[in-house]
Amino acid sequence: MKSIDTIRKLRECALGIINELSLEELNHIPAGFNNNIAWNLGHMVAAQQGVCYKRAGLPIVVEESYFERYKPGTIPGAPITQEELDEIKSLLFSTLDQLEKDYADGIFVNYGTFTTRYGVELASIEDAVDFLPFHDGFHMGYMLALRRAGNQNQD
Repeated sequence: MKSIDTIRKLRECALGIINELSLEELNHIPAGFNNNIAWNLGHMVAAQQGVCYKRAGLPIVVEESYFERYKPGTIPGAPITQEELDEIKSLLFSTLDQLEKDYADGIFVNYGTFTTRYGVELASIEDAVDFLPFHDGFHMGYMLALRRAGNQNQD
């Protein structure tokens, strides 16, 4: 699917952003924000799981504890470790590979219609996958703003 290719490119760009930053910078929550770069990165994976799998009544392909930590409406509970960062980096792409396989296998047969918090109606797995580049791009924007805000606070 074209949208999965787009998501993959966005996530490669996200890695470019975070690879320039220290773990401390990734965990930093600047004044005026309620999350950090690390949370936004982890949230991309969790949101994909919720929008694609949970909304279709299917089990997610990440640990439930991971989903609970990064699902919509959450905020960072504690700084992530290097091990957790490595897991997020891996999941950014392994979950896309799994989604591509599961889509090709036709497992998303019971997708229920719902409207996202952004007012976008999703009535099928195709709608969900087409929505994800918008969602990931939105959080990429936050990551860039957080990076800028963090750099200003360190001057």
